[in-house]
Amino acid sequence: MNRFTKFISAVALVAAGFLIANPAAAQDDAQLSVLHGVPGAVVDVYVNGVLTLDDFTPGSLAGPLSLPADTYVVTIVASTDPDDSNPLIGPAPLPLEAGMNYTAVAHLDAVGGLTASLFTNDTSVAGFGKGKITARHTAANAEGVEVLLDDASLGTFDNGEQIGPAALSDGLYTVEIKAGDLTVPPTPVDVPVFDGQNTIVYAWGDASDLQLAIQYVDLVYEGSTSIPTLDTLGIALMITILLLVGARRFTS
Repeated sequence: MNRFTKFISAVALVAAGFLIANPAAAQDDAQLSVLHGVPGAVVDVYVNGVLTLDDFTPGSLAGPLSLPADTYVVTIVASTDPDDSNPLIGPAPLPLEAGMNYTAVAHLDAVGGLTASLFTNDTSVAGFGKGKITARHTAANAEGVEVLLDDASLGTFDNGEQIGPAALSDGLYTVEIKAGDLTVPPTPVDVPVFDGQNTIVYAWGDASDLQLAIQYVDLVYEGSTSIPTLDTLGIALMITILLLVGARRFTS
């Protein structure tokens, strides 16, 4: 291989790398979503004393919001309150690191009191044609419950804990929650897992009236905004082939 061919090959690899990487513009920001998992309570959410979510209803998921890395103070009050001076939850510190993806959940603790949990969302790639699934427990009076995926046990967990993430091929999976030998309604439920996404299933509310919420978080390469699609890879490969073929013709 002469110097010209080596140069063309290098250009091809750079072009392919550029198309695949798709670098993000705001790597210093954190991504934050908020889930309302307290049954029967319409609330307002204040961040650093500023009303951020107004009339937030149970089961609602807001975000993701792009926020500079910092520690924020979150206060949750009844939606009828005029300000954040009479909190239901908080004020609570919310530390967010640069480049990370989080979900903050207002929910009931193990015995039915009000609490909040901050979860870090896994965004690392699972492989081509694969996604991930994560289960999170934010429900009261349901300790030591078991999670099954297509009848295979993923393990047991308690309030404030999670199971996973587990890498899975793109497809539809049956998720079941069991307390001993009893299946907890509304499971079993079919949950889709998508290529390039982390499917996060939240159990919230109370064991006697369990609710489910599902969040989808994009999986990303380090320094990129999303997993490269097959179309992107195909374009990069085509550039590589065409440049190499052109180099061969030029030097033959």
